[in-house]
Amino acid sequence: MTAMNAYLDTAARVIRTEAEALELLAASLGPEFRQAIDLILGASGRVIVSGMGKSGHIARKIAATLASTGTPAQFVHPAEASHGDLGMVTRADVALVLSNSGETPELADLIAHTRRFRIPLIGVASRPGSTLLRQADVALVLPAAEEACGNGIVPTTSTTMTLALGDALAIALMEHREFTPEHFRTFHPGGKLGARLAKVGDLMHADMPLVSEDDPMTEALLVISQKGYGVTGVTDSGGRLVGIITDGDLRRHMDGLLDHKAAEVMTSNPRVIEPDALAEAALAEMQSRKITCLFAVDGGRPQGILHIHDCLRAGMV
Repeated sequence: MTAMNAYLDTAARVIRTEAEALELLAASLGPEFRQAIDLILGASGRVIVSGMGKSGHIARKIAATLASTGTPAQFVHPAEASHGDLGMVTRADVALVLSNSGETPELADLIAHTRRFRIPLIGVASRPGSTLLRQADVALVLPAAEEACGNGIVPTTSTTMTLALGDALAIALMEHREFTPEHFRTFHPGGKLGARLAKVGDLMHADMPLVSEDDPMTEALLVISQKGYGVTGVTDSGGRLVGIITDGDLRRHMDGLLDHKAAEVMTSNPRVIEPDALAEAALAEMQSRKITCLFAVDGGRPQGILHIHDCLRAGMV
């Protein structure tokens, strides 16, 4: 067997081992999971997530996922908690504490703090009789599964199960709260994800290229040149968008172009979008129609214009 095949075999074994453990985890979920959800929903404060070592890294991720999906959460390092950070954990909070063994000594002060002040405690560990799970108000037990390293010393399968359990809690809470993409964007304003969830109204330009139906094409050409979008919208006497003039329209009417009025050159009933629509939907429309601009229209009246370059600048592609 070549070295490359050996590496691939190892990788496949690790992934299969962890996948099997996740199946066990899914099958093991019971009323305790619902109790954990109820404890979190009943708290007026935050979910304080804590763990030491590899569990600490998982705890940070779970706290971040909870916070970004509508459940206020904060990671507290157990060692730092023993040196003053316990003040971050209040009676309004609920603690979610992670430890594969359930006997991590650095967690002792945090666990004692929750018991002293009657702060609800959700414990996640693999040993039902461990200190953490015996002290917890709700015990979420990880099913028995071998670590992917094969000798049981490297946290792999156990951390994967813990991470998945945290995701399950976060998504269950998110769905209960009917958390929408608009809510999600509130907590993700930056990066590609925030851009994809931006609304057309967030990116569009209010200074639009517009002419009326009766304007001569000399005026339309001037507006196209001044605004720099390569198009102009055409409105009727009531201010409603009834057409658009593009470079294609100009080419089709090149003969005697300046003798025409805007209504004679325009393409009627252009593609439009609402200001409240997701910018991603606007981008998809422009890409599918092979156009570069969309007018945002509300009640038939143009509110702004969105260029495909606005989507590119926002990082959507």
